[in-house]
Amino acid sequence: MIPHMITMSSPNFDARTGCTAPSLVVLHYTGMKDGAAALARLCDREEKVSAHYVVEEDGRIFALVDETMRAWHAGKSFWRGISDVNSHSIGIEIVNPGHEHGYRTFPDVQMHAVLELCQQIKTRYELPSNAFIGHSDIAPQRKEDPGELFDWKMLAQHGIGIWPDTKTQDAQPLSSAETQKLLEHIGYDCSGDLALVITAFQRHYVPHNLSGVVDKETARILRAVIAVLSAA
Repeated sequence: MIPHMITMSSPNFDARTGCTAPSLVVLHYTGMKDGAAALARLCDREEKVSAHYVVEEDGRIFALVDETMRAWHAGKSFWRGISDVNSHSIGIEIVNPGHEHGYRTFPDVQMHAVLELCQQIKTRYELPSNAFIGHSDIAPQRKEDPGELFDWKMLAQHGIGIWPDTKTQDAQPLSSAETQKLLEHIGYDCSGDLALVITAFQRHYVPHNLSGVVDKETARILRAVIAVLSAA
C-alpha cells in the first residue's frame, strides 16, 4: 500500500479503446505554480484534462482517475506505433512549476514517491522497464516535461525506465537518416522537426546537452539505448 494516497476524483475520463490494460506509463510535470492549482485544473470538467495520479512535492499521491479508465493526459502523441497513447497508458503528473514558472529540481521525497508508485504499477501490470517514458518522448514537437532536471537515472537504477551503459559503444557520428532510424526504433515519432526529437532524447538521456544535434556523446548514448532495448 502506497503511503499518503489521497482520493480526489476527476470527472475527466472515458473508456479505454483498443486494449484491455495499460502498456505504458507517461510521466509529466504539472507546469503550474503549485500543486493545488494543478489539482483544480485536472478536476475541472471544463478543462477536459486529467491524469490517473498527481505526486506532490512532499510525497503525497492523489488518485484522480481509476486505472481501468482512460485519463486525458497525453494529447496528440505517439510511441512505438501507438497514436492513442491515452488508451494505452497510465498518466502521472508530478508537481513542478515547469519551464514557464520557475523549473526546479524534484525533491528526493517526491522522486521516491514516484518510484514507489511506478514500481507498484509495474508489478500490477507486469510491465517491462522500458514502458516508463516522459511526455516529451511521446510529443517531442510540443512538450518538454518532465524535463532535464528529472532523475531518470535514479528511477532506472530501480527498474523504472532504462539507462544506458555507454562504455562499449561507438562514438562515431551519425547521419540524419541513421539518427532517425535509431530514434524510431526506440519509439519516437520522427515525422516532424528531427532536431526537436533529438532534443527530447537528450532531455531524457543527455540532460546537460539540449542542442538538438547528434554530437559524438549523443551518438554513443543513442547506440547504447538501442543496445539496452535489444538485450531486453
